[in-house]
Amino acid sequence: MKIKLLFKLFILFILILTIAAFIFLFYIIKDFPRPEVFSETNINQNTNIYDRTGKILLSSIYGEEKRKYVHLKDVPENLKHAIIATEDANFYNHIGIDFKGMLRAIKVNLKTFSLSQGASTIHQQLIRSTFLSKEKTADRKIKEIILALELDRRYDKDQILEWYINQVPFGINIYGAEEAANTYFQKPLKEISLEEAATLAAIIQLPSYYSPYGNHLEELFERKDYVLKRMKEEGFVTEKEAEEAKNKEIVFNQKPQTKASHFVTYVRKQLEEIYGTDFLETKGLKIYTSLDYTLQEKAEEIVKRKVSETAKIYNTHNSSLVAMDPKTGEILAMVGSADPWADPYPEGCDPTTDCKFVPSFNVATLGNRQPGSAFKPFTYAETFSKGYDPDRTLVKDEYTNFGYYGGKEYIPQNFDGRFRGWITLRSALNQSLNIPAVKVLLNLAGTDDTVKLATKMGLTTLNQTPNYYGPSLGLGGAEVRLLDMVAAYSVFANEGYKVPPVSILKIEDPNGNIVYENNNTPRKVLASNVAETMMDVLSDNASRAPMFGWNSFLYIPNYKVAVKTGTTQNFADGWTMGTCDLITVGVWCGNNDHSSMVNNALGSSTAGPIWNEFINYAINYLR
Repeated sequence: MKIKLLFKLFILFILILTIAAFIFLFYIIKDFPRPEVFSETNINQNTNIYDRTGKILLSSIYGEEKRKYVHLKDVPENLKHAIIATEDANFYNHIGIDFKGMLRAIKVNLKTFSLSQGASTIHQQLIRSTFLSKEKTADRKIKEIILALELDRRYDKDQILEWYINQVPFGINIYGAEEAANTYFQKPLKEISLEEAATLAAIIQLPSYYSPYGNHLEELFERKDYVLKRMKEEGFVTEKEAEEAKNKEIVFNQKPQTKASHFVTYVRKQLEEIYGTDFLETKGLKIYTSLDYTLQEKAEEIVKRKVSETAKIYNTHNSSLVAMDPKTGEILAMVGSADPWADPYPEGCDPTTDCKFVPSFNVATLGNRQPGSAFKPFTYAETFSKGYDPDRTLVKDEYTNFGYYGGKEYIPQNFDGRFRGWITLRSALNQSLNIPAVKVLLNLAGTDDTVKLATKMGLTTLNQTPNYYGPSLGLGGAEVRLLDMVAAYSVFANEGYKVPPVSILKIEDPNGNIVYENNNTPRKVLASNVAETMMDVLSDNASRAPMFGWNSFLYIPNYKVAVKTGTTQNFADGWTMGTCDLITVGVWCGNNDHSSMVNNALGSSTAGPIWNEFINYAINYLR
């Protein structure tokens, strides 16, 4: 009787224990992720922005994880072996967990009364980084083991290894081996050497601590040597190969900075408006831009060098350049400022007020500046549209009081203070005479029609009524943007067709499917004969020479280039704008706080040298 009672109690105990185990198991797995759909999980990938060739990576857009996915066939054997040797030597033999390793870790943890030791397989590490927290708890460990077993049951080892190589961190915000190779060695993963593969595998254990951009390079190299030792022990490399790799110098790429930073910012803003930030940071898009990186590098070099020279002479501390294909509207180069990496608020500068030197500001797309005489071609284009002839129509250059505007008499002067009497429209424009320009605006072109034409050609900032601008519009008294000016000047070289600025040529998803392709449609905004007349007039060096000289920075030998300069009141802005069949180039010089340049800093002497050197280079490069 007693034995029966004990047996019944035992059965009851087993039943209670079983029920408790099921309850515990249910508690553990009730919120389980589903490893059976692991392939459906979207491993976050950064969006990459390239130049027009797709070979130069300009920048990456990423959130907390910067990653570029790579398939296992493109992963070097050395890296596979390095990871397996150090992270999970029994990877191809166990069932998702390593029982021997687990027993060894349990033994150490019991001795130390801690959870300091682990025997995580590649499966477990993958499950942990994808689905679970990093907190060391029994609850998480049980989930991890169950999911690792299920992962191994459903997928082959190569697929699991591929996911692992793309998922694990290789440094701060650097995820996946392909991104790590691109970042640290500036090469595709498939091209890395044995010592570089061992270095990447070494980083995995403590990615932040072992980051090549951190303060523990010596420890990283020690860990790299340990990886090579393990590779030798596992038979993946010979002793000679391991020793040679240990002694080879590892050269890391400098901490990457965005190339063509202001252009990239301009592109990124457009992308964020279309897709939103989260989508860009995770979906692995490839953005092929219009940028010609050869021209971009040349533009950056010229602008930086020339500004350092003119700063001493003219107190000119910033410059911006935009180059565009006039036929397609494609932006080939954009330099937003002389030094895009400079501190936008230098020491002693109050960011709540204007600062004299803010070189990192992108003047090309954000700077509202007066164009001075660089605006005059729009007035003259409207005049020619109304039938006036550049060589037969005369205007008198004389002292003129145009009446009261803005509460005072408006009596403009020519730059040299001289009057030339009757003069053709061609000579008046090319010699940049102010008095004839105002007369042409008010009496021939019309302020209203000039504003309408300039807007149709591409200027986006002329949003006030024509009466607001008054006669000073003829001398460039309205604020414009450099990018708009380049687009508008391109109309002259494009037979009167306007093509909006293009910065993005094509967008692909991670699988190479095209999700966007530029299809810019030109729109006729200026009669072809007027565009041809403007090209003829503005490329006429002979009619320009009386003011600028025969061999000025505006003269391009052996090529037809229409060019105009601009200088604003108090020498706050210097411009040179020029266009031809191959390229349109606009250059602005000045100071971001609108403070004056000195020593009669004309557009021809500040922006002119930059424009001349770059467009000569570009013409030879493009033709």
